[in-house]
Amino acid sequence: MIFETDTDILREKKAIDLFVSIFGGSYKKLDPQDVDYKLSDNRGQLIAYVEVVARIRSMKTSYPLPITLSKLNKLIEKRLNPVIVWACDDGIIYAEATKLEGAIKWGVAPPLNDEMMVYYDKQKTMKYVRYV
Repeated sequence: MIFETDTDILREKKAIDLFVSIFGGSYKKLDPQDVDYKLSDNRGQLIAYVEVVARIRSMKTSYPLPITLSKLNKLIEKRLNPVIVWACDDGIIYAEATKLEGAIKWGVAPPLNDEMMVYYDKQKTMKYVRYV
């Protein structure tokens, strides 16, 4: 079961709004059991799928960046530009999932469920955008 607080939803919306503003276009929220968003360009063509991961800390102190293996698997199964956006306190970190290298470990995911997690250290393919 998926539990998101109002704060989680606001953090996610702020992150996806910033991400989409970089490239233009639009997004659509998907089912809670799916990945978070599908992105379209300014002509309405589907261009990517995005999973937003809350990171309750600054970008500088956010490493290693986590994502649950189950969400990552759903994202890459979409096959069309799978992007992970980590929503930090002061901005977003994003990268195309297929260009990242990570470590899989047993970990704790909100709301405190033991789950397989993927952790990413800082990499050249990651991009950073601060909130204004």
